[in-house]
Amino acid sequence: MRNIPADNEYFALLIEFDDKDFDCLAHQAHNTKLHFQGDIETTLESTLRQFVEWSAFSPPDLWHIRRQEILLTLFHLGYQQACGAMKSSSVSHRLHTLISQDTAANLGASQLASILAMSESTLRRKLRDEGTSVQSIKENARLGHGLHLVQSSHSLIGLISEQCGYSSQSRFTEKFKQLFGVTPSELRKTKLHD
Repeated sequence: MRNIPADNEYFALLIEFDDKDFDCLAHQAHNTKLHFQGDIETTLESTLRQFVEWSAFSPPDLWHIRRQEILLTLFHLGYQQACGAMKSSSVSHRLHTLISQDTAANLGASQLASILAMSESTLRRKLRDEGTSVQSIKENARLGHGLHLVQSSHSLIGLISEQCGYSSQSRFTEKFKQLFGVTPSELRKTKLHD
């Protein structure tokens, strides 16, 4: 989820939903549209704020509860397309989940393939068929975690870059800006305040 700033404020929120999060919508009609947009209503804004604030102190094992709350809020606000965002578990999704569990770990393709019980060449082929790569998935997982930390903690950007698996703060900042359009420091300055 990402907002497009109307003025000078910019607040990006990347929420990575697991397949299980969509169980709360399993009985609803499925739509194949994967992207949709709309205004952020007060109810949705409150739900998103609660997710950000709550995830700062709650254990990650419980985050799925708030993610389901977001999906149900979207659905009940009229965005039935939320059901269509559910995809079957692909190799890229499984790899993303694995990397997200410890973004600071610098596991290579052979290690990741071994954990997924396949050869490195099979992993690379399957990812190529899905239109992605190990490096691309690593970048997205690390930067998504970085976005969360920049907005939900007061940690120094250098420390956040280390927690996301980057040995260089400048490299983290460069990749962050490529993906989100602002640097981590710029995002902190424009972050919405209560």
